[in-house]
Amino acid sequence: MYAWMAMSAQGGLPPALRGVLLGIVEGLTEFLPVSSTGHLILLSSTLGHEDDASKTLDVVIQLGAVLAVIVYYRALLGRVIAGILKRDPEMLRLVAALAIAFFPAAILGFFFHKAIKEVGFAPVPVAIAAIVGGVAMIVIEMLAKRRPPPEDEGVKSVTPKRALLIGLAQCLSLWPGMSRSMTTILGGQIGGLRTATAAEFSFLLSIPILGAATLFDLAKTGGALLRAPGGPVALGVGLVTAFVVSLAVIAMFLRYLKRFGLTPFGIYRILLGIVVLWAAA
Repeated sequence: MYAWMAMSAQGGLPPALRGVLLGIVEGLTEFLPVSSTGHLILLSSTLGHEDDASKTLDVVIQLGAVLAVIVYYRALLGRVIAGILKRDPEMLRLVAALAIAFFPAAILGFFFHKAIKEVGFAPVPVAIAAIVGGVAMIVIEMLAKRRPPPEDEGVKSVTPKRALLIGLAQCLSLWPGMSRSMTTILGGQIGGLRTATAAEFSFLLSIPILGAATLFDLAKTGGALLRAPGGPVALGVGLVTAFVVSLAVIAMFLRYLKRFGLTPFGIYRILLGIVVLWAAA
């Protein structure tokens, strides 16, 4: 590992290998409540890639995860499109809920995009976010277990009020290391949804929010990534790897949530944050 770190600091890490590493990390962490962006920032920092092109790659590679969601939920998305055309009330409510949850973070991200990348894309802010999010996850899960089990009917149970709560919670994910998946799942839990239902809505919500973030970042700084030596190769390999790994993680995580809770992820986040802060001291 130390040899790789030394190679990378000198620009010697092959672009394809870098793409594979980033794609694996993105695929493993995008839908788990541990922050994919935070892990990508930590990996890029460790490998010595902290320029504008690398920061853009850390965002754009999320497109692989978005494509995985589209493929995994292709049947549901097909019903949604058909429902919109037929003016089906249930599908229209789901689309409205996704729109309500989408806009708060999208608006904030549009106005604070530059500040977030300049200040938040560094190991220490990520570590602090990991610890804060880990504590919040453990506390909210403990409180949720004290309530009677919620009775919901899947993502159709996401009312406009619940969608707004999830959307406001998602704003916290603009802090790199906080985790979009974590904030939206916790927002759903607070709103009275089952953890698995909140996760499924979070996955569907990732399509517009991550898609918009990717396109926005490409429009702003995509040129730096495409002009960087090996940038297109790292991007292409990373997208494919992220897609494959994400597709497997989605199914496994949903099965996990139906049997276990989020506390282990909270403990992991706290330990990760402590280690990063210790290494940065």
